[in-house]
Amino acid sequence: MQPAVNIAVRAARRAGEIIVRSINRLDSIEVTAKGRNDFATEVDRAAEQEIIGILSKAYPQHAFLAEESGRTGDSETVWIIDPLDGTTNYLHGFPTYAVSIACQHRGRLEHAVIYDPMRQELFTASRGDGARLENRRLRVSNRPGLEGALIATGFPFRAHADYVDAYLAQLKGVMQATAGVRRPGAAALDLAYVAAGRVDGFWEFGLNPWDTAAGALLIQEAGGRIGTLTGEPYRLSPHIVAGTPRVYEALLELIAPHVPQALRNT
Repeated sequence: MQPAVNIAVRAARRAGEIIVRSINRLDSIEVTAKGRNDFATEVDRAAEQEIIGILSKAYPQHAFLAEESGRTGDSETVWIIDPLDGTTNYLHGFPTYAVSIACQHRGRLEHAVIYDPMRQELFTASRGDGARLENRRLRVSNRPGLEGALIATGFPFRAHADYVDAYLAQLKGVMQATAGVRRPGAAALDLAYVAAGRVDGFWEFGLNPWDTAAGALLIQEAGGRIGTLTGEPYRLSPHIVAGTPRVYEALLELIAPHVPQALRNT
């Protein structure tokens, strides 16, 4: 395991300890509304501070892009952090959420860690060195197309609620063409599950870089593909499609007629 990944793993596990330790006091956790259906808690902030503290001690010259504190520092190397992806799930006691940490150097993703503190599952990847779940090498599934596929997704909300009708048209097509659709509510885990072959594909509107950066590298290193809704390369893109190579192509073809004009090429 790369030294940078080892440090990120340590940070993710420490954040996971903070998250799990607070489960029994969910009713008393301080919650801040960042927008409609968009929340942050004192747990998010404490976990993020722990992650940044550990990483900055090891790499004081590096910059950070984190969900709660935004962009800090000026460096060619940037750590992209979501301390608690799935905050709404967490607040409801729904046990699907994760810590997501990615390292980007000169605009290219180099390392990724996604940690599920409830299942204690650790997903890691480094560019050119593959993706792993603990010590097991990951590969996307061998699903040749949408027939029989299980697809994950996320519902558009917040700023992209205006595109619900377009999304529902896509959802209808995917439901009719596959074995099933799942919406767990934590994009980082959805992407990790694509890399692990637990689901065959994924698509969603309106994500942030910290939601997708680590998962994108995991998928690429596991032999899958990830891009925009129109098939352009993934560059911390907000609207994404991912999957096995053939599922990715089939998903693009299916949803393309329903991609709103405003979301094309983004």
